[in-house]
Amino acid sequence: MKAYTLRIELQDIEPLVWRRLLVDGDTTLSKLHHYIQTAMGWTDAHLHEFEIGGKTYATPHPDDDPERDVIDERRVRLDRVATTGDHFSYLCDFGDSWQHRVVVERVESLDGDQRGYAYVSAGERACPPEDAGGAPGYMDFMDQISQRPLDEEGCPLLQWAGEDVDPVRFDRHAANAALLRMAWNRWV
Repeated sequence: MKAYTLRIELQDIEPLVWRRLLVDGDTTLSKLHHYIQTAMGWTDAHLHEFEIGGKTYATPHPDDDPERDVIDERRVRLDRVATTGDHFSYLCDFGDSWQHRVVVERVESLDGDQRGYAYVSAGERACPPEDAGGAPGYMDFMDQISQRPLDEEGCPLLQWAGEDVDPVRFDRHAANAALLRMAWNRWV
């Protein structure tokens, strides 16, 4: 069994939002999608796809363009498409277009059978709220709530996002607790 160390970076956001995620190599891309959603703090409310080596991987949908070549991510394991040093993209929410860069930092052997392994070892900054309008919308949101949080534009934004929104805060323990619940309940 192989353990993959992945660095996931949310693109076009300053300062950088990133996570270091450890998963087993047997993980399907479909499961990896759920792990990334959980590690980043997304809610899995939107469509997504991976692009690896010039190929697109996603869960096929009846409304997909039949001309578009999509490989079923539920049938593809991470260890079959990536190895140390590789990088690929993960896009979620086709409207907001949250683009992530995934880098395979390390692949190493694991002792024993630890299938379904997923763990966040590090990360920085909170994930933007869902439906913030992509990177440009999020940067505008951040300007509004940091410069004028109590005026007629900033106050409704804070109410929408949750008044306790803190772009600096990343709770690694909460992310790992969510991954553990997913494994325990066999959600993926």
